[in-house]
Amino acid sequence: MSTFIDPSARFEAEDLGAGSRVLAFTRVGRGVKIGRNCAIHDHAVLVGDVTLEDDVAVQMSARLLGSVHLEQGVAVGAGALVGAGSLDGEPSKSIVHRFASIGVNATVLPGVVIGRRAVVEPGSVVTENVPANAVVTGNPATIVSYVDTGDDETPSEMTTAVLLADVGNTRVRGVTLHGLTHARDLRGTLTAAEFAALPFAPRRFFTVYDVPSESVRGAHAHRECSQFLVCLAGSVSCLVDDGATRDEVRLENPAIGLHIPPMIWGTQWRYTRDALMLVLASNPYDPDDYIRDYEEFLEERGKLGR
Repeated sequence: MSTFIDPSARFEAEDLGAGSRVLAFTRVGRGVKIGRNCAIHDHAVLVGDVTLEDDVAVQMSARLLGSVHLEQGVAVGAGALVGAGSLDGEPSKSIVHRFASIGVNATVLPGVVIGRRAVVEPGSVVTENVPANAVVTGNPATIVSYVDTGDDETPSEMTTAVLLADVGNTRVRGVTLHGLTHARDLRGTLTAAEFAALPFAPRRFFTVYDVPSESVRGAHAHRECSQFLVCLAGSVSCLVDDGATRDEVRLENPAIGLHIPPMIWGTQWRYTRDALMLVLASNPYDPDDYIRDYEEFLEERGKLGR
């Protein structure tokens, strides 16, 4: 496959992969590395320690400045800015993982990492790292949803069905919802569970509360530990992901528990102000049991797709 560089482009880089195109009036500085089948559109500017892996599209007038690494399949919208300088005088690399997209006129500050398949909406200003598969918008950008989480059935419909069926499956294999024993009379409401009836025998518990609604908790997987989540007050959304399929469950009834087995990526978000979540764990705390990097999780699951 041949390459193409428009005569009006100022192209100073040494690396241009097969099938890549550099269009009119672009600026590509020294040290920029461009992989195969990339498209650099009119008036785009790439200056600094910039690397584009294969199949990257940089649209018209976008700017990649400073230390920037775009992985395979990333799309950068027209007028977007990624990078530009450093923080506190130290070089800060901006990394955009595979198949993520950055919208028109969005800004990604230096040092920010955008997760795999994340979506930055047009005009957003991203000041903090964006988790894999998250959709963010605003200034500063906050998470508003996640991609591919099964909108055909609402979380409320799922949890209501579980109360009638005792156990319900989610779209992610092994992740299940469990109805707990509950009773209500004039004295109040009671929810209970025999440990023997749970998917595992708990050896540890912790609670999560006073979480700002815009904050994200979890965002990790366990190699061996299982967890059982019950929202005792308020409500919280739980994203579960096995590397191939994602689902979102809204926990808003203390008579419903969510079982998350090992090697499932879990994220909790959209906490209400009064949310109180109980987490039962099958194992004692072990920092080595945690996988906190999504790319590492995919690699261990064999889903990296490189």
